[in-house]
Amino acid sequence: MDQITVGLTQAAVWTGSGIDMWDIEIPALESGDLLVRVDLATVCGSDLHTVSGRRTGACPSVLGHEAVGRVVGVGDATSSAEVGDRIVWSVTVPCGRCARCTSGFTAKCSAVRKVGHESAESPWVLSGSYARHIVVPRGTTVARVPDTMPDAVAAPAACATATVMAALEAAGDLDGRRVLIVGVGMLGVTAAAAASERGASVSVLDRDPERQSNSCAFGAAADDGARTDVAIDFSGSSSAVQAASERLDVGGRLVLAGSVAPGPPITVDPEAVVRNWLTITGIHNYEPRHLHQAVAFLHDTGATYPWEALVEAPVPLAELASVLRPTPSGILRSSVAP
Repeated sequence: MDQITVGLTQAAVWTGSGIDMWDIEIPALESGDLLVRVDLATVCGSDLHTVSGRRTGACPSVLGHEAVGRVVGVGDATSSAEVGDRIVWSVTVPCGRCARCTSGFTAKCSAVRKVGHESAESPWVLSGSYARHIVVPRGTTVARVPDTMPDAVAAPAACATATVMAALEAAGDLDGRRVLIVGVGMLGVTAAAAASERGASVSVLDRDPERQSNSCAFGAAADDGARTDVAIDFSGSSSAVQAASERLDVGGRLVLAGSVAPGPPITVDPEAVVRNWLTITGIHNYEPRHLHQAVAFLHDTGATYPWEALVEAPVPLAELASVLRPTPSGILRSSVAP
């Protein structure tokens, strides 16, 4: 292993009732592992759901799965990056051998491990990004990040932007298509810009008027209630999904990406699906190619859209608890600088 091999690091640990600061011994790296110094971590909505009790997860744990950092140690020469590389890393760590992995669904690996979702009492203690260092295990997809890309732009690539890349892939060819984005938080705003870049005419719908207005800077227009070719839902609201499904024109496609918690079912008219050639599909997490696409997209559009303005100025790691709460309308991501 190169460079850092022993010593202590610090992590902000979710205990179920709050955040405690732990001193954690940096482990010896196994073959293919990376030790990464976390430079900036952004706060994803799923972490807010964890601390508010809306979703369950391992506890105690080091949360955080959107981050950017530099490699300071490698397990051996087979590692996916080198010391000094500036990288982002995927949320999922697949086995690469099960039927799901070999059929192209590594995000739904039968034995998947997830960054920011594992127990701090397991062998993978440094598994989340709300820490000074994280161990990125062998099998995790990593993408190198240009030094010219600000931390606040790069960090969301690891979850929000990569998930959007997966959602747009599921939506199909968007050139010349009418696209409705439902829910314009970080993912919705990113999807609006990405769909616009792919030649779509994009409208957005959000119950927060300020968010809806702010999305205009990312290539979107306010929804006019018209029929649409593609609807992509990031809201997770069953009522919003129902309404979007009823807006699809002939050949329309509904992509669900926000429904990650239990909610009321929606109704689907099979005859309408058949007669109108409709498609309803879902995506959860993303595949390795989507992370690389996310970094490339943010790099290519860095001068076009105000990505950095979407992220609040970082707080120190010890103040993580202060940003584990919903952000103001104009700010879509809080951040921490470990």
